[in-house]
Amino acid sequence: MRSLKETLDWASNKKIALAHFNISGFEQLKAISNVSRKLNLPVLVGVSESERKYLDVSFVKGWVDVINQKYGNKENAAAFWIFLNADHTHSLDLAKEAALNSFDEIVFDESDKSLKENIWLTKEAVKEIKKINENILVEGEIGYIGTSSEVWKNLPEGVSLDFLTKPEEAKEFVTETGVELLAPAVGNIHGMSFSGVNPRLNVKLISEIKKVTGVYLVLHGGSGISSDDFLAAIDVGINIIHISTEIRLAWRKSLEENLVLKPYEVAPYKIMEGVVNKIEKVIEEKMRLFYKL
Repeated sequence: MRSLKETLDWASNKKIALAHFNISGFEQLKAISNVSRKLNLPVLVGVSESERKYLDVSFVKGWVDVINQKYGNKENAAAFWIFLNADHTHSLDLAKEAALNSFDEIVFDESDKSLKENIWLTKEAVKEIKKINENILVEGEIGYIGTSSEVWKNLPEGVSLDFLTKPEEAKEFVTETGVELLAPAVGNIHGMSFSGVNPRLNVKLISEIKKVTGVYLVLHGGSGISSDDFLAAIDVGINIIHISTEIRLAWRKSLEENLVLKPYEVAPYKIMEGVVNKIEKVIEEKMRLFYKL
């Protein structure tokens, strides 16, 4: 069976980043699968607590398993495979649920707590998740980048330079908790600016955090970040990049357009075909960038 760690090592050696896309419906998963199969590349699919509640944990796992069994390459770390991530999990019970359903990764996010409390809660989560399945990778988060995937005109409340991740705190967090992946705040913000352009990343800070922690680094809030910043971040140690708002926006706009173009159509698949195509364009653009194709 394919290992996420093996694939992360492959990506790290090639100085590329794995693409991670969140889904909240089948059309998004279909688009991700189509593009990843076309490019014959591995990809991460994320479902947050809310997305898992809407879709059902076992249902999403079943979707992904069927796609992997039909199209996936079980041997080659560089070939097509979908890895499943329980994104932004705040509850230990829900983390355990994802572990029992054999997710490949779990993000245990207590970044709104103090560093001391975040460390204590995340350490406990790592212990409980590894009891269930030691092969599941656990990701922690420190710093603050907002909480929702939305299009905003002003920075989300509470997001500021004061909440960027400090390298010494990142080192302490990783050492104490035992997480294999870390999501730092380095100028990235959940959601996307109304202008389509988010603030710049602090690439120097990413480099410093990588040096002192030595773990895989994950960039959340990738929507709206410039291509130059993405490539610079990958070069200094970012291993996974999350994109959610951009494909949600593509879904919303294309759905509206197709409903106008087909005002009397009632067959969902005839409307959704155009929606999937629009989402695919966003996904392919990002994957070609992150994998340096």
